[in-house]
Amino acid sequence: MTSGELARATAMLDSVILADGHNDLPWELRNRSGPNPVKAVAGTDLIVSQPGLHTDFPKLRAGRLSLQFWSVYVPCTYEGHSAVTAVLEQIEVVHQLIERYPDKLALATTADEAEAAFRSGRIASLLGAEGGHSIAESLGVLRILRRLGVRYMTLTHNYNTPWADSATDEPVHGGLTEFGREIVREMNEIGMLVDLSHVAPSTMRDALSVSTSPVIFSHSSCLAVNDHPRNIPDDVLAMLPGNGGVAMVTFVPAFVSPAVAAWDLELKAAMEAAGEDYRQLDLRSKFAEGWNGPVKPKAGVDDVVAHIEHAREVAGIDHIGLGGDYDGVGELPQGLEDVSGYPVLFAALLERGWSEADCAKLAGANTVRVLRETDS
Repeated sequence: MTSGELARATAMLDSVILADGHNDLPWELRNRSGPNPVKAVAGTDLIVSQPGLHTDFPKLRAGRLSLQFWSVYVPCTYEGHSAVTAVLEQIEVVHQLIERYPDKLALATTADEAEAAFRSGRIASLLGAEGGHSIAESLGVLRILRRLGVRYMTLTHNYNTPWADSATDEPVHGGLTEFGREIVREMNEIGMLVDLSHVAPSTMRDALSVSTSPVIFSHSSCLAVNDHPRNIPDDVLAMLPGNGGVAMVTFVPAFVSPAVAAWDLELKAAMEAAGEDYRQLDLRSKFAEGWNGPVKPKAGVDDVVAHIEHAREVAGIDHIGLGGDYDGVGELPQGLEDVSGYPVLFAALLERGWSEADCAKLAGANTVRVLRETDS
């Protein structure tokens, strides 16, 4: 790409909201400093560049990010009350971040608050709960999370819940159970977005048949471009215009690159042969470090662009967004290694003939619309 396109992309992103659907910085801070939210936030100075993180304020500024859903993630190894405790601790991490950096971050729970944060030069900070196991099958806990500012919940993570099938577990429910449908209806009622990343296609279809509000995919890409279970089938993408929802294309190399996905399948087979559970992210990273397998291929910006353009073709320009999954994976595509890379992505789209109006929809306008339509 030319320096002119990069300058044009950067200038455009200075004038529009750039929203990202999923960032795992809160859990990465917990990994560094422990579960105490105050210590987790105090343990890392995000004002200065942090080479070990994908996200800090110098990188956020360079990337022109202006609306971030911070993931309040809980691993599936946490169950019942321990999962509820952990998600509450992670919610407090985000609130601590906002309190520590009030000139950089602003809590936003509505579209109007997100736009006000953008006008003030701060990053609109929203919360997304990753994994329905974090409510321990309690509608009361679900409502408490919403009261604390959580705007979406991912119905599953890598394992099934007792009420929904995950994309990366053996199906047992055929999608959503009746209680799962009740959860979707309750989320509609309280203004919590139904996030269909991580869920099985049968769960996607069930949720779309039940939901009367727009849904999101906070960090998923396209199955037709790369046959990975975490990606979205075309028939589901085609349902989004009728629902009003948004598919936020992610950058995870195994999801966007067929070459990386093939390598990942070899890793999975090796882990299974060694009796290890591939679905546990910490075990996967540790195993990969010592694995004597083939060299891992690299994904690039073009891989991500292919998914964005396919999603636009199938779902339409009004139903796509971005969810990088920064600090949730070990590495990202070349050119998009950390949150500073967003101008590079938009420069690539401009170079391919995208209009600035369409880029603005992808960047954040579609996400803000969904927020506004589900505000309560």
